[in-house]
Amino acid sequence: MDIRVQAAPFDFGAEAGAFARGRRDAGAIVTFAGIVRDDGGLARMELEHYPGMTERSLETIAAEATRRFGLLDCLVIHRHGSLTPGETIMMVATAAPHRADAFAAAEFLMDYLKSRAPFWKKEFGADGAAWVAAKDGDEDALGRWSQD
Repeated sequence: MDIRVQAAPFDFGAEAGAFARGRRDAGAIVTFAGIVRDDGGLARMELEHYPGMTERSLETIAAEATRRFGLLDCLVIHRHGSLTPGETIMMVATAAPHRADAFAAAEFLMDYLKSRAPFWKKEFGADGAAWVAAKDGDEDALGRWSQD
């Protein structure tokens, strides 16, 4: 399990290649990259976080994904600081014996990152700056993973 919270850009292809290289135990590897999109005039986005707390939170959810889906390994990279449209903001990679588990674990991690990970986002555009609030759809997506 590799969890990284960093300001520096990363090479998605190189990270995916390194994650998959030499694996003989996994029947499936799933990768996902989140990109900062320009929703009508976004100049940049600022992501803030509390060092230490953020990493612990991501480690906890990655451990939960590993337990739930029988992962052999997982990688989560999430950037903070100033990002512009087109930049890679985050990455998830999962390795599992079977593809269904690798896909489900990747979705589980992405849903958590989108709605619960302790990052605060502020968008800057032509109309000024505004904090980004959680969207109902993100909350709904996370709700499918609750265990009774």
